[in-house]
Amino acid sequence: MNVFYEESGDFKVAAIMSETDATLQVEDARGKRSKIKAHDIRLRFDKITLAEFIPQATVMADELDLDFLWEVAGSEEFCFTDLAVEYFSPKPSSLELAAMCVRLHANPMYFYRKGRGRYKAAPEDNLRAAKAGQEKKAREAALMAEWQADLLASRLPEALRSQVKALLHRPDKNTIEWKALAAAADAAQKSPLRLLESCGAIPDVEAWLLDGFLVEYFPKGVGFPDIQLPLPPNDLPVAGVRAFSIDDAATTEIDDALSVTLLPDGNTRVGIHIAAPTLGVAAGSTMENVVLARLSTVYFPGDKITMLPDAVVENFTLAEGRDCPAVSLYVTVTPEFEIVSAESRLDSVHIAANLRHHDLDPVFNEETVALSDGGPDYPWKSELHYLHRFAIALEKARGKHDPNRVERPDYSFAIDKDESGEKHIRIYPRKRGSPMDKLVAELMILCNSTWGKQLADARIPAIYRAQAMGRVKMTTQPSPHVGLGVAQYSWASSPLRRAADFINQQQLVAMLRGESPRYAPRDPMLFAALRDFDQTYNAYAEFQSRMERYWCLRWLEQEGISDIGATVIKENLVRFDGLPLMLRIAGLPELARGTPVKLQMIRTDYLDLALECRLLEAGEPVTVVEEEEEITEAAEAEVETAVVEGEAPLAPVAS
Repeated sequence: MNVFYEESGDFKVAAIMSETDATLQVEDARGKRSKIKAHDIRLRFDKITLAEFIPQATVMADELDLDFLWEVAGSEEFCFTDLAVEYFSPKPSSLELAAMCVRLHANPMYFYRKGRGRYKAAPEDNLRAAKAGQEKKAREAALMAEWQADLLASRLPEALRSQVKALLHRPDKNTIEWKALAAAADAAQKSPLRLLESCGAIPDVEAWLLDGFLVEYFPKGVGFPDIQLPLPPNDLPVAGVRAFSIDDAATTEIDDALSVTLLPDGNTRVGIHIAAPTLGVAAGSTMENVVLARLSTVYFPGDKITMLPDAVVENFTLAEGRDCPAVSLYVTVTPEFEIVSAESRLDSVHIAANLRHHDLDPVFNEETVALSDGGPDYPWKSELHYLHRFAIALEKARGKHDPNRVERPDYSFAIDKDESGEKHIRIYPRKRGSPMDKLVAELMILCNSTWGKQLADARIPAIYRAQAMGRVKMTTQPSPHVGLGVAQYSWASSPLRRAADFINQQQLVAMLRGESPRYAPRDPMLFAALRDFDQTYNAYAEFQSRMERYWCLRWLEQEGISDIGATVIKENLVRFDGLPLMLRIAGLPELARGTPVKLQMIRTDYLDLALECRLLEAGEPVTVVEEEEEITEAAEAEVETAVVEGEAPLAPVAS
């Protein structure tokens, strides 16, 4: 005697070896023995061999009309044998019974399983909906097959064109578009990104890079909500100074300005004046929420995404010819450049000039400041030369002055369009550590370290940058910054561009007014703002680095450069000569740090921002300055003052 039984949702047959009331020992057609439960048996049969029973029952089951079975099944629960009697005959054969069981069990859309061979016909509405779903799946499967064929033939299906951005950057993996793409990519043994590239879906890598960033950090777009624009106060005391700023030509967010006043006692009062948007932005306002959401201005070659709306920047930027609200630090300096006092105020400062790098570079540089007469005359010459000497004294006081130190240059990017809309890249160096840079950097370090100390002394929490053991971190505790050589270092000199500076200015303003600070000690909102800022600021910096890397590769192609020099930094990481570009070169042999190499460029991979190169020659290693893991010393301040409209203070690192 044989049995037809259910096991784990499948039907099997076997011969009975022994039997009890609850269990049976059986042996299948291959001779495998097993133990089954009596209630899993659906029927017993003989005369038909084990090997033939299931195939014959399956063929017979496929011939049964499902719709007819559903109609005659009724609405009550039933056993498959009952329906077999209705369909076949009062005494159906073993094969007919098995066929009915297989057919019912294999179609849960028509018949709900109730266990142990019992079923119930699906309600009409449910069946209709299930059929519609099944038809939809069939249509989708046909579409997916068609799309996959197109993708494998390097054709972008028309239906996928409007979905490309989502598929590239934030795909919904439950959609048929993604499933078709993923299946085609598996078949082609490519990533979905590479498959789409082969279909021409990424005609502009620059746009692809930007879109990916915007999808992640600006999913609602870069526009600002409709808000009432804050206005600068008009009741601040007049500072009584003529201040000037030093910035790149394209800078619109002018955060800082400087003033120099000779005092009757022979001392000099140096003013550091910082734009004060917090004087117009109320705590808890929509504008403050915008600051805490954006957290920083995003810079990248050719464009930027500002932290504040243009109209707000216009109201608070330190623009030439205006009296501007400012948080000012005044330090009194002796003729020997010793600081004898420091005072912070809220005041209205007259901005007499916005000096620009390109105007100052020819007249205020290392050669002219070394001349006994200071070189040619030009506006603000005496103030600039005085502040440069003061900056050197500040650098010496920090223990960071090294006249023999050789600084790597900074690089600026300019993206020009011709009449046809074609973009052309200009990359030009600007020497770091120049008198102009040193002047601004040292005064910003003085400003931020002094205000950090004043806030700490007042027991008002703030956001600090700290460095120890070569690692830089953000903290709410005033801690030493070893790289800068200061006891504490707050970020407060760029409130138009960074949320950390905006928050610290809120705390400073409260301190100067004698009011309760926006953030109390151990305020969880301050910790959250610090965390969000740190993560977001680093992400923005990485995006800027990626865009600069892209434009460096484009420049190499534009200039038709096939061979280029580089220096080994470590392992296969090299720095290219004359460019702010560091890349890992696959296949580069192990060379000592500082080894100059000449590379032949073979292929550019813009999606991976990588170069395939061949080593042409390698020279003798030379001593190189150790790479800094973080931005330190004067470069730390340059982040506040010299990064303007896509200008990078340090060369980007690629891995």
